[in-house]
Amino acid sequence: MTRKIKEITTAAPITVPRLASVRDAARWMRATAVGDVLVSDDVSGDGRLCGLVTDRDLVVRVLAAGRDPDGTNVGDGCSSELASVAPDDDVERAVELMRRHALRRLPVLDDGRAVGVVSIGDLARERDPDSALAGISAADPNH
Repeated sequence: MTRKIKEITTAAPITVPRLASVRDAARWMRATAVGDVLVSDDVSGDGRLCGLVTDRDLVVRVLAAGRDPDGTNVGDGCSSELASVAPDDDVERAVELMRRHALRRLPVLDDGRAVGVVSIGDLARERDPDSALAGISAADPNH
């Protein structure tokens, strides 16, 4: 039987408003030991997901470009064209989307609301628990 996304997802994702500063997003990542946060449309007030930003996005799109992390909104550094999966999707759907779009993380949406994130590490632990990636993904975060 094929496993479902809800069985392997990292629940309770960190979500930040798109008008938050890049520095604030980086602080949330550090405080929660994650490498990504979801970005919500705080202007509309409906909690609509409008992007995902990773620690790498912040370095490449903001810091390396010489932009001020206090004066740059996280919405300006996030990936806004999102592929996503639903909790009841088969794990293979996530694998296919990650391959097709060269992604490492996918938001998990239930009726348009973010309920989790599934990462390439989650998939490695599911499909090949003895692999190096699975071992690294299961290790405690280093601060």
